[in-house]
Amino acid sequence: MPSTIRQVLHAALASQDEVAADEERTEASRQHGCRAVADLPNRRRVQVSGVLRSVVLRPREGVPTVEVELYDGSGALDLVWLGRRRIAGVEPGRRARVEGFVCDVDGRRTMFNPRYELLPRPGE
Repeated sequence: MPSTIRQVLHAALASQDEVAADEERTEASRQHGCRAVADLPNRRRVQVSGVLRSVVLRPREGVPTVEVELYDGSGALDLVWLGRRRIAGVEPGRRARVEGFVCDVDGRRTMFNPRYELLPRPGE
């Protein structure tokens, strides 16, 4: 089956979540040097790109902490900035590229104090 027909059938039969995930994977793959969240190795320095889905201020052991979920269509990565109450521009719906060491915390891929670059929103 030619890929164009396959794409049309997928778009017609897929749920909105599946279509959004496909679009996010495509957008994330355009970022040079970035890896898919689903393929991240543990304890390695990597770059990842995606959309910020949630931003929460949550103290950890008495230290203010900004916790963010980054989604790239293949999976989610928790970003944790220790000692911060807010980070200008880091808000749900914003796209970002982050770089840092990935580790597992309670079974979730996590990156502490990553370097980050806010990317333009679609259409900007």
